[in-house]
Amino acid sequence: MAETAQQTPRERYRAQVRAEIKDHAWQQIATTGASALSLNAIAKQMGMSGPALYRYYANRDELITELIRDAYRSLADTLRSAAAPAADLAILAHAVRGWALEDPQRYLLVYGTPVPGYHAPDDITAISAQIMALLLDAGSAAPLRPATPFGRHLEDHRDWAAGHPAPPEVLHRALSFWTRVHGVLSLELAGHFTAMGFDPALLFAAELDDLLAT
Repeated sequence: MAETAQQTPRERYRAQVRAEIKDHAWQQIATTGASALSLNAIAKQMGMSGPALYRYYANRDELITELIRDAYRSLADTLRSAAAPAADLAILAHAVRGWALEDPQRYLLVYGTPVPGYHAPDDITAISAQIMALLLDAGSAAPLRPATPFGRHLEDHRDWAAGHPAPPEVLHRALSFWTRVHGVLSLELAGHFTAMGFDPALLFAAELDDLLAT
């Protein structure tokens, strides 16, 4: 609120237009997918010329980056809130699912099929590393599992952990959590369970129970 008060009228107007552009972008992504995102189409919807809109976002990739950045920050904030005062993998798993179901297109933009030709900047990777750090913290709180060949492999392949001091067994646990949670969620949000007649929430809970038991 204080930051908004300190902005000039011109800065506030620019922020409002950029926010409106993002709203239209999300609507377009929900209809046609991120790979078909068109700034010219958004400009037409807003009653602007293409060149006028490009004063707010220089190109499609800049707009996609802003959307992904917002999504990752939102997920990181959700998980930080869920992890307070102590991280727990089960709590984090349900927080991820709740966040995903709240806005499936936001989830799929981050964890779905990559947008052809798009490459995320380094700060996006840094935000995603914050999310993984929360999973590693939660995994560190549980008893260590016996060493596995993959765990030993991770001793020399841990760059993705961004310097987190977790032992290989915890790295393995966090990766298992990450892949299985997102695997079930991705199938659910893509509609693959719809015609199968079972409750996806119960499948998610069963997979989580099995993961935590092992």
